[in-house]
Amino acid sequence: MKQFETHRIFNIEKANEFNDLALDVFRFQFENNVVYQDFCQHLKKGPETVSHYLDIPFLPISFFKTHRVLSTQKEVETIFTSSGTTQSKTSKHLVPDIKLYENSFLRAFEYFYEAPEEICILALLPSYLEREGSSLIYMVDYLIKKSNHPDSGFYLHNLDELHRKLLDLKQKNTKTLLIGVSFALLDLAEQFPMKLNNTTVMETGGMKGRRKELIREELHHILTQGLGVDRIHSEYGMTELLSQAYSKGNGIFQTPPWMKIITRDTEDPLSIQAYGKTGGINVIDLANVYSCSFIATQDLGKTHANGSFEVLGRFDDSDIRGCNLMVL
Repeated sequence: MKQFETHRIFNIEKANEFNDLALDVFRFQFENNVVYQDFCQHLKKGPETVSHYLDIPFLPISFFKTHRVLSTQKEVETIFTSSGTTQSKTSKHLVPDIKLYENSFLRAFEYFYEAPEEICILALLPSYLEREGSSLIYMVDYLIKKSNHPDSGFYLHNLDELHRKLLDLKQKNTKTLLIGVSFALLDLAEQFPMKLNNTTVMETGGMKGRRKELIREELHHILTQGLGVDRIHSEYGMTELLSQAYSKGNGIFQTPPWMKIITRDTEDPLSIQAYGKTGGINVIDLANVYSCSFIATQDLGKTHANGSFEVLGRFDDSDIRGCNLMVL
């Protein structure tokens, strides 16, 4: 079975290159992914009828709960799973090439920030650490090891120790990234208010049932006040993807060159929504070449003409999980 030339994914420089590569990925997945091919054929879509990435069908994300979504016969190296609830099935993302994931998240991190070797990375992700199969934990653990800073590491419930570490790094004027799940960052901000002028605070994930959901503006206001930073950064990713988008404030996300966000009318799953209008979020993640690169998520958001986007909530009938969940 022919494998895809994955090096092409991370060398996109122009809009037409994205379109050409997206069409190549679509053809590859249509030919090699039985689940996706059946879905496309049901919609009467195929390589002969698709000439632009906007015409490509987006597979509902729920398929990752019920099917093996694979576009290769390579042996699966890793399986990432969603958190989910006891009442719902969890998503399973079968990953045949873990190096592809590492390449994707490392390049995206360096694209928006800097090489992890340049910073100290502290992770406050208790809900993710307490279960197996988290793609977020895999990514952050890799970045922590890559940072090679003696103070980089994970924190579970030891907020007092984290507080002391942050103040020590501040005194040393060490460039620091604190990435945390929303409820844990709120606990830290409320129990140990401080002013961090050398630290980037990045939230990911919602309250995970630990606290009442807040709209983004309220959450970020509490965190900026309690942690003494000008703005809160955010990460947007999910179990079913191999790439992430980042926001450096105000909930406005940007994607790396191999990822794109489109919105659809919530009443018409095959539509393309205009810029600035709220709709369901569709994700193109070309790094997902060995599963499915075209996914219709259960998130709500809006896109902007410059390629940025916002995440505004989730569909009412979906289970509450995933990254950067701020339910209105």
